[in-house]
Amino acid sequence: MKLYDLKAGMNPRRVRIFLAEKGVEVPMVDVDMMKGENATPEFLALNPLGKLPVLELDDGTILTESMAICRYFEELHPEPPLFGRDPLERARVEMWNRRMELEIAYPMTQVFQHGYPFWEGRITQVPAFGEVCRERLRDRMAWLNDELADRDYIVGDSYTVADITAQCGLLMGKAVDMRIPDTLANLSRWFDGVVSRPTARA
Repeated sequence: MKLYDLKAGMNPRRVRIFLAEKGVEVPMVDVDMMKGENATPEFLALNPLGKLPVLELDDGTILTESMAICRYFEELHPEPPLFGRDPLERARVEMWNRRMELEIAYPMTQVFQHGYPFWEGRITQVPAFGEVCRERLRDRMAWLNDELADRDYIVGDSYTVADITAQCGLLMGKAVDMRIPDTLANLSRWFDGVVSRPTARA
């Protein structure tokens, strides 16, 4: 088994933190996007979309998409439960993880992709869309701040994959000048807590 990884990538980081929380070690293969290693025939044979992370199992089976990879390891290593502990909690984790993907992580990646030179020539950039996403993020941060007024984590009283998704999305804010405003005390308190976990720098 080996995990094809991109050190600076948001989605690969989600998997690395998840594995660290589980105490699971998987051999890593670093892929350098700057050098176009994700566009080589060898890599595209693993994932024709050219995206990371990619998990290659011992029998050659390939899994892509960060949450699919995390779910696989959740089944193999159910403790601690990062997708929920019972049917209702699992549904709530799914709900909140999806919200964190759509309302935090996605617009943050769009600010980056449509507003920064790294993506020139890689995608069709629409700077105005990046700015729309920047405004949306300000609104969604305020919404999430209100949601966290009465609980320690995104879903409730324990750290889950929803926290990992929000954590990694907001970490990208450092690169695109979208830091959490000082006025959002609940969100800042939650963020300081999750980035202080021993697994945060996995």
